[in-house]
Amino acid sequence: MSPSDPARPSLNGWNAAYLDAMHEQWRTDPDSVDPAWRSFFQGFDLGLAQADSGAPALPDAEAMASHTAHTAHTAQGRVDSLIYHYRDIGHLHAKLDPLGSERAKPSTLELESFGLSEADLDQSFDPGHLPLNSPATLRDIIAHLESTYCGSIGAEYMHIQDRERRRWLQQRMEPVQNQPPFDAELRQRILRDLVNADVFEEFLHTRYRGKKRFGLDGGESLIPMMVELIEQAPGLGIEEFCIGMAHRGRLNVLTNILEKSHDQIFTEFEEAWTEDFAEGGGDVKYHLGYSNTWRTASGQDVHLSLSPNPSHLEFVSSVILGRVRAKQRLRVDPDRIRVVPVAIHGDAAFPGQGVVAECFNMMKLDGYDVGGTIHLVVNNQVGFTTDPHDTFSGRYCTDLAKMVESPILHVNGDDPEACVFAARLALAYRQEFGTDVVIEMWCYRRHGHNEGDEPKFTQPKLYKAIASHPSPRETYLQKLLTDGTVTVEEAEAMKEELLAQMEPGFEESKTMACSVVDDFLSELWEGYRPAKAEELTTSPKTGVAKKKLLELGAKFNTLPEGPKF
Repeated sequence: MSPSDPARPSLNGWNAAYLDAMHEQWRTDPDSVDPAWRSFFQGFDLGLAQADSGAPALPDAEAMASHTAHTAHTAQGRVDSLIYHYRDIGHLHAKLDPLGSERAKPSTLELESFGLSEADLDQSFDPGHLPLNSPATLRDIIAHLESTYCGSIGAEYMHIQDRERRRWLQQRMEPVQNQPPFDAELRQRILRDLVNADVFEEFLHTRYRGKKRFGLDGGESLIPMMVELIEQAPGLGIEEFCIGMAHRGRLNVLTNILEKSHDQIFTEFEEAWTEDFAEGGGDVKYHLGYSNTWRTASGQDVHLSLSPNPSHLEFVSSVILGRVRAKQRLRVDPDRIRVVPVAIHGDAAFPGQGVVAECFNMMKLDGYDVGGTIHLVVNNQVGFTTDPHDTFSGRYCTDLAKMVESPILHVNGDDPEACVFAARLALAYRQEFGTDVVIEMWCYRRHGHNEGDEPKFTQPKLYKAIASHPSPRETYLQKLLTDGTVTVEEAEAMKEELLAQMEPGFEESKTMACSVVDDFLSELWEGYRPAKAEELTTSPKTGVAKKKLLELGAKFNTLPEGPKF
């Protein structure tokens, strides 16, 4: 401990009553005491465990303090510490990679690290705030923690200093073990979203081979995740989402979230562009923006807008923050809950481009606060051709978000239900506390960076695994077939229904002379008219005479009488 550590004065004084009180507070809730005290009390347990095993005794002063602070609670304290550590670093053992790479269990989560052994598994302990009967066996406590923090969702939130926010997250994750029971209707909707995403990419891949599209292939769970954000919005007071994203998956989002028609997108692949850039033509299809209004299942409308994007991928993050701030003012939204920004990032660009850190820094500045951003990081586990360990320093590409104490939810992209739950949790947190939230979806990129390069040249092992791996749609469909949520016929009907919509659009696109860039902001300019030709060639009347302007100009440039400094 440093000399300035808040625990040191009390430790030096060996105040037994104070130690008793602090230990009881720590035993009840480890998060409620200073980190120094947590380390101190954990040391008591480990020290006593050494003494029990025949290790050298503690020095006299430490033995006195241990005797004062520890009576019958020594084993309980070890279990409390175990619970704390699962909440803190359980994400390191979470099953996040859809390709199945193993993440070894940290040694600091093993029983021996807490002075416990398998002989203690059937002993009963107080589970604290865990939603278990008290007392509960250590075996049940560990099973509950493993299921919650080491499954398809790895939650990083113990870096948040506000105990109320940590407790809020725990109360929503631990009772359902990050695996809420979804009804058949929702699960069928998730499957349909995956079908829409997957079949759309397959269609483009077969009809426009060799064309750049930056497909979502492998990350299709992004679509049901975004649908869940929209469907949850009205119940949380949200009227509009302003979305910004880079190339990867943009066409899929345009058609399945913004509901841009298939014939419009297919026409852009024909590349029959209008050359008049002043009229808005000529931009590539994966830069374009769009807006639309989504009618939710509850019958309420949510407005959506996707901002046009430059090639500097992350610059759009700052653009949508400015747009949201303006929209909140237009909607008279001082609480900043009615308009929400959603930023979709790539795993390499998120830590690699400085504008991301700048936007995080503006999160709580009075002049820039928008009430929090939902960040969705599509982690392909490769940046263009670069391995993650050559892309960023740190454990995760999302470590940057810890600078503003944002919760980070790492989720396996092959578990679409986990993705949907993460989206639901993130949006509710944003509305409750007004801060940024990050979801990092671990997935993969089935084809090359732009479908034109060969990824096996630089990533042979990764793409050998990808080649034999089923899509999220296939994996989830098999799960629903097994438990009887859908039938083969129903799933096939979903696919055929979508193909029946796309085929006519494909044929129509061949007859269109050129791509038309929609005026997707027209509703904002209702009541205004464009300038007439003669108005563009003549100076407007300002209402101030030239003579008056000259008089004012002279006065502005004349120093008053008196001393000159």
